[in-house]
Amino acid sequence: MTAAPCVADTSAWIEWLADTALGQRPGQRLPDEPQCIVPTLVQLELSKWLGHEIGEDATDLVIASTLKYVVVPLDTAIARLAADWHREYSPATADAFVYATAGRQGAGLPVCARHFKGLSQENPGNSPC
Repeated sequence: MTAAPCVADTSAWIEWLADTALGQRPGQRLPDEPQCIVPTLVQLELSKWLGHEIGEDATDLVIASTLKYVVVPLDTAIARLAADWHREYSPATADAFVYATAGRQGAGLPVCARHFKGLSQENPGNSPC
């Protein structure tokens, strides 16, 4: 049975990269490549965080590694869906984009992404990965 697709948000990537206890919990590992969706907004946030925490060379390596997954660019449909959820639930703008990407892709979100709890169950991929 093929695993469901999962959007890896920035906080999940940071947990995995920092090798934290939360990032190492069962079910919290990065999904296999065909199931792991990386919004381009997550690449932006990772670039900012990694550049500050580690430096440009490491940033280049990590961002290059995201390219082996399914990279989903921000488009008009995702932007409109993010705006709808933002009006209804008032999440941070980046979270609205990640959540909208999951909805458009029919994907789940990592269980460690607690800031997504309470958002509409209308998202077809709202189940945890």
